[in-house]
Amino acid sequence: MRSLSSAASLAAVTLPLALMPAAADDKTLGARIDRVIDTAIAEGRIAGAVILVAEDGRLIHRRAAGHLDREAGLPMREDAIFRFASVSKPFVAAAALALVDDGVLDLDAPVTRHLPDFRPATADGDRPVITLRQLLSHTAGLDYGFFQPADGPYARAGISDGMDDRPGLTLAQNLRRLALVPLRNRPGAAWHYSLAIDVAGGLIEAATGRALPAVVREKVTAPLGLEDTGFIVADTARLAVPYVDGPEGGVPRRMAAAEAVPFGGSAVHYAPARILDPDAWPSGGAGMAGTAADVLALLEAIRTGGGGVLSPDMVAAFVRPATGDLPLDVSGPGWAFGLGASVLTDPALAGSPQSPGTWAWGGAYGHSWFVDPARRLSVVAMTNTALAGMTGAFPDALRDAIYAG
Repeated sequence: MRSLSSAASLAAVTLPLALMPAAADDKTLGARIDRVIDTAIAEGRIAGAVILVAEDGRLIHRRAAGHLDREAGLPMREDAIFRFASVSKPFVAAAALALVDDGVLDLDAPVTRHLPDFRPATADGDRPVITLRQLLSHTAGLDYGFFQPADGPYARAGISDGMDDRPGLTLAQNLRRLALVPLRNRPGAAWHYSLAIDVAGGLIEAATGRALPAVVREKVTAPLGLEDTGFIVADTARLAVPYVDGPEGGVPRRMAAAEAVPFGGSAVHYAPARILDPDAWPSGGAGMAGTAADVLALLEAIRTGGGGVLSPDMVAAFVRPATGDLPLDVSGPGWAFGLGASVLTDPALAGSPQSPGTWAWGGAYGHSWFVDPARRLSVVAMTNTALAGMTGAFPDALRDAIYAG
């Protein structure tokens, strides 16, 4: 497939119907969405945002609002490049599943087949089998440092969560440190959001003998014609400046070079310049950047059957609940997890207007996205404000405005 710019890839998603005048229902929807965006920006909760809403492959609303760089007076642009944080995860999960399609990886084989030294123990000293399926579904017994106290075991071991600045650290070194810390539970016994996708990235490298960014490029972004998404930013003029929530919901401030934002058991540690460092280790769980259009292109490819990236079987694995009755301590009741995203199982229990089977996630730099396959609806909301763009009033209000009609 020929390479496409971000704008061209967005046009490919929207299909010719995008050139038609908006229907009355679309205009009403757009007005509701714009009120949410304008209110959040006017109240100073969000610095800038790009919102894309597609129905059955047609863009029914698109909006760039606020600032790319508030202090420089630069307006947000639709082709802005955002630091992804956990929006990286579906891209890397898709790469892993594509390698399962190829027979290179096996969802249920021990990861030690390719990572013989990755054998973390339980508290009692046992070293259980961990599989790719458990890594992708976050049931491998791993953790994130920000869920632990500031002096917790991951901090003491020098483990990176994938967004901080650790000059000289490699992916292999980070996995070696991770393997030395006891698991929080036996694999398969509980769901817990974790560095599991970073381990999956290491597994991809070991199984292919190639660097993770090259594999993600070959298996996911290149087949979809996405030129703006990867582990490094080429066009820094389009890179959105990141902001941090102000105190008690006040006006967000520009993110510092090293920022610790309270979250979980301690804090998320950000180093926004990391994405500009070609030597930064490739974090499969948090290390990518790209545009809202590229995220939408991936989601639409999966929603419509794989887009030449995944087989129907691997699409089903991506979006089908894989965690049974295990509670999700991040998403809350009514949600399960597949092999690439959370999956809504009980809208009433979750308090959500979305359809059963909706799959969703977000990113700690201020992003949220969801796909409601029953309504053929895909929504990408990329902001440059952590954490208000990811969780709480803004993404909830945006979701409710979309479903209000």
